Amino acid sequence: MNMVRHLENMRKFGVNPVVAINVFSTDTQKEIDAIREIRDGSGAWVSRWRGTGRKAARGQPTSQRWWCKRVTSRMISSSFYPVEWSIKRKIETIATEIYRADGVDYTPEADKQIETFEKNGFGGLPICMAKTHLSFTADASIKGAPTGFRLPIREARASVGAGFIYRLRGDADDAGTAQEPGG
Repeated sequence: MNMVRHLENMRKFGVNPVVAINVFSTDTQKEIDAIREIRDGSGAWVSRWRGTGRKAARGQPTSQRWWCKRVTSRMISSSFYPVEWSIKRKIETIATEIYRADGVDYTPEADKQIETFEKNGFGGLPICMAKTHLSFTADASIKGAPTGFRLPIREARASVGAGFIYRLRGDADDAGTAQEPGG
């Protein structure tokens, strides 16, 4: 399940995740219980919003600040890989360890771009790999937390001023690229 995969991934960065359940009037008890079961079995910290809709929203800012302080005070500053690794090794590590892909397929264009970045001294930059929230694959129609797929990389770009390399996977564009590398 997608939620379990995200919880596992956060722990790889030394973060104990917080799971907050904001209950909406359209949520069924079965859905709420399923989230609680996963949350309780994961060892994640728990944040509970009281009420629904506006009632829940009133208490969120205070609760969110408290949880942010708790999480960040115990976080381990962690990079997922040594930045000295090659660009491809970093991409492949993210693909296999975070997305759980079987491997990575690069287009000839991406291969040339990565080679150029490394020749020009940018190989030590961290990698930013944004993904659709709908899937861990490059195919947004594949839901959940699948395995047994390969991650296509069609293009690589450098944000040298910002200090990271980012890749465009599959048919994704870079509209959602984060301001900081994160994997």
